[in-house]
Amino acid sequence: MRRIGVLTSGGDAPGMNAAIRAVVRKGLYHGYEVLGIRRGFAGLIEGDIEPFSLGSVADVIQTGGTVLLTARSEEFLASEGRAQAFATIQRSGIESLVVVGGDGSFRGALTFHKETGLPVACIPATIDNDIPGTDYAIGFDTAVNNVVDAINKIRDTATSHERTFVVEVMGGNSGFIALTAGLAGGAESILIPEFPFDLEAVCRRLLRGVRRGKLHSIIIVAEGAGSAAEVAREIKSRTGFDTKITILGHIQRGGKPTAFDRVMASVMGARAVELFMNGERCAAISVAEGVLGHQDLAAVLASRKKIDVELYRLAEVLAI
Repeated sequence: MRRIGVLTSGGDAPGMNAAIRAVVRKGLYHGYEVLGIRRGFAGLIEGDIEPFSLGSVADVIQTGGTVLLTARSEEFLASEGRAQAFATIQRSGIESLVVVGGDGSFRGALTFHKETGLPVACIPATIDNDIPGTDYAIGFDTAVNNVVDAINKIRDTATSHERTFVVEVMGGNSGFIALTAGLAGGAESILIPEFPFDLEAVCRRLLRGVRRGKLHSIIIVAEGAGSAAEVAREIKSRTGFDTKITILGHIQRGGKPTAFDRVMASVMGARAVELFMNGERCAAISVAEGVLGHQDLAAVLASRKKIDVELYRLAEVLAI
């Protein structure tokens, strides 16, 4: 019987469990065996694998994190580690591999495919949303909603105490979370690594707001753009405003995935199985302009996802 392996790798993202569930149930529906690989590529090296049944993925669609667990494997970066992983593949009879993760996971899958010929299908799952070729990665919508919820609560305190809050959000070297959550949360300034920013201009905007009667301000800083503590110190030094910081950290990753992330993960997981059924050997699943599709994995990794310039400009306009 044909066998599909599925693993989650890199940072966890809400919706990963929905993707695993879809791979398992779609695979079983079409007569495949599906094997779950625990702790990502590290588990593949160690042979930490178990067959999944329909019941294995019962009641997981609404849960955050990943039931397969995840890890970053230094061993897999070496050819010797990948050779051990392929030995596991051969022993277990896995004929194709679904990798659910972000950029690093995609690159590991591509290297593994080139060296072994094993068919791979990659599902984008990263709160950073920085995978080229797809508008959305699993987990991004949930993370943005987590940030917006935090901004709403911080704003209550900021207003009560007439303070400026600098909120640092995750995103690695990309500003997708900061921009989307900042726009949705009505932030006065959004600082992201893709665009240079002028703290003097930020301070002028804050002062202008105070002059027209604003009681508070929210500044969103993407972690790749700088330190919230440094930005807060500069603002306080230049304006004299009572300035506080909040670093949201890993709270952005947790919690139940949104309905959008559950649906996105489900259709992507099902499509991964369909790709193998159709003979695809090395693909990245994508959703672009509302259309579910796939692209050559090597082509995806050869490009870079760009921030929406018009969205960034709109955020600046609306924050006047």
